[in-house]
Amino acid sequence: MSITYHAPASWDEARTLLAEHGDDATVVAGGTAFTLLLRQGLIRPGHVVGLQRVPHASRIDVDAHGGIAIGAMTTHTSLEHADAIRRTWPELADAVAKVATVRVRNQATIGGSLAHADPASDAPVMLAALAAQALVVGEDGAHRVPVDELLVDTFTTSLLPTEVIRAVEVPARTPATRAVYLKYTLRSVDDYATVSVAARADMNDGRFDALRIFLGGVGPRPMRAVSVDRALTGQAADEALIADAVPLVDDDIDPIDDVRGSAAYKREMARVFTQRALTALGRMA
Repeated sequence: MSITYHAPASWDEARTLLAEHGDDATVVAGGTAFTLLLRQGLIRPGHVVGLQRVPHASRIDVDAHGGIAIGAMTTHTSLEHADAIRRTWPELADAVAKVATVRVRNQATIGGSLAHADPASDAPVMLAALAAQALVVGEDGAHRVPVDELLVDTFTTSLLPTEVIRAVEVPARTPATRAVYLKYTLRSVDDYATVSVAARADMNDGRFDALRIFLGGVGPRPMRAVSVDRALTGQAADEALIADAVPLVDDDIDPIDDVRGSAAYKREMARVFTQRALTALGRMA
């Protein structure tokens, strides 16, 4: 199999290459997922479009209100240690620190993680809970797509063949905003999550406002616990109320049996870790 590697020097050049080579082209960011897929014979591209030479693709910018824009080529390690992230969203830094091993985090990028769309990945679950958006560039220019809409199925996104994720934007928090990410693994801590839970809320007078709960590993994409959100939004962060609402998460997830646990076991862990995440938010009020 012959593969031609391209190293565009701009986003426009990358889009042009994708348009030119169509289904025979694959985008590569950090390359961690690409290498595995290639070795397993799951992809056989004739052309690889690498993004390493695109200028400023790993910049992290903070606007005047505290919103952040993370370049798609930012590695998980860079994101974990960036002062700008630690000042604005330390919870996001803590979440990406749970990704795999140091070697993987040093190579894998935030844009690549979203585009790969593995439902057990850590960063997409947390980004969905934080209402992050992907800045996508395509033939018609740039537009923003909420992360929870970008990820539509296992290894499937809403990206068109000629579109590329340029950055990930996380909105500013308020003084009342709290967030948490919990990850449960059966084996080593660097494994994919059996179940993960990301939750954020504005804690006003001890009540949950603007609550967003997402779970990983329990469906074909990060699954929003809409039923729990609705039951608790506006309610006091009372442990009894949380316990009553948590079983509703069963209606919002769709786990399968796999090497990380049975569907029934994942449902139980989803309830346990959703309760822990919400309890943790309540204690931050």
